[in-house]
Amino acid sequence: MGTRHYQSQDSFLDTLLASHSAQLGPIYQHPQAFGLQIIYTRIDRDADNQPHFTHYYYHTDTNSYFYPASTVKLPATALALEKLNDLAIAGLDRHTPMYTDSLEGISPAVLSDSSAADGRPSVEQYIKKILLVSDNDAFNRLYEFIGQETFNKRLWENGFHNTQILHRVGVSGISPEQNRHTNAITFRRDGKVLYHQPAAYSQLQFSPRHDSIGKAYYNKDNQLVHTPMDASQKNRLPLADLHEILRRIIFPEAVTKSGRFRLKEEDYSFLYHCMSAQPEESAHPPYDTTEFHHNYVKFLLFGGQPHNRPDADLRSFNKPGWAYGFLTDAAYIADFTHQVEFMLSATVYVNKDGILNDEHYQFEETGKPFLKALGQVIYEYELQRTRKHLPDLSRFRSDYTRIE
Repeated sequence: MGTRHYQSQDSFLDTLLASHSAQLGPIYQHPQAFGLQIIYTRIDRDADNQPHFTHYYYHTDTNSYFYPASTVKLPATALALEKLNDLAIAGLDRHTPMYTDSLEGISPAVLSDSSAADGRPSVEQYIKKILLVSDNDAFNRLYEFIGQETFNKRLWENGFHNTQILHRVGVSGISPEQNRHTNAITFRRDGKVLYHQPAAYSQLQFSPRHDSIGKAYYNKDNQLVHTPMDASQKNRLPLADLHEILRRIIFPEAVTKSGRFRLKEEDYSFLYHCMSAQPEESAHPPYDTTEFHHNYVKFLLFGGQPHNRPDADLRSFNKPGWAYGFLTDAAYIADFTHQVEFMLSATVYVNKDGILNDEHYQFEETGKPFLKALGQVIYEYELQRTRKHLPDLSRFRSDYTRIE
């Protein structure tokens, strides 16, 4: 894996952030201590509405490991839809009921889904749950459908060589070897098997890594181990790769054909809808909006705050992740009223005591307020900057009355 350091063009971003130092607070004032990395992409449209991108980087370094947590679910949504397209089987699509067999000691079978309108699991339902509330089990089922080998090979083929997706998320006690195994899956409609995928084993060879996190950690026996946690067998998704995966989903036409996900226009529309919708705008799944409030997975600009109700015409098409004190969000933000658009991704480490698995992380008091403030700084700049051509954002508009 190569190491890449990213430099900000003409230090524009450095200057902009420095002018809002007080608003951005301690994370900005001590970027190294908080593992701060930021990527901001300015988007300018030409007369034909084609986007042109200027990327600005702040402390972005592929060699600086952070735990990606649920951000790995974003490529899973695209790769699952791509696999359905690649299979090219009549009647097989994201709506087709998908039944997963159990793998002993690894993961249970899934034969029903009470959150779906028809009570059946499907790729569509898993993607909704991933993008609306960052559901772990939904990701694990897509990981099993895609397969560890295909998941990584497709990302590497697209140039994301520093990324490694090694394991399911949110489940403990599964070894790296067990995560190479994926369940048998059957797509069946009206009693007819459309596609059966046998249980698989990934033979993939991964580049060795020496990543570690924290100063100490509690192990599975709840004993405190006074060394950094070895992260060399954990998922790895550098911020630059995450940001670019998002850009290729939002702007596929701006990428060479070989670098795109193999998706149809209806796939993109579905992803845009789910990425930008709020939990209360979903009928299936239905969500308890006390817990899953409208900003539950919206950190940049919105701060993940339940009382901060955004303007319905201001939407974040994003995928965040939070675990071990690492808080990350990658977002394409569109303001349909003011015709403003930009991309912003950031990661921070808010774990004051450096101990992992003690659940003493500062997500609420430090991390989320910073991501909100960072989003506000960029958004306010974007609102006032002059554009030669205003963007036509109609492609990203959705009817949010309800996701059925």
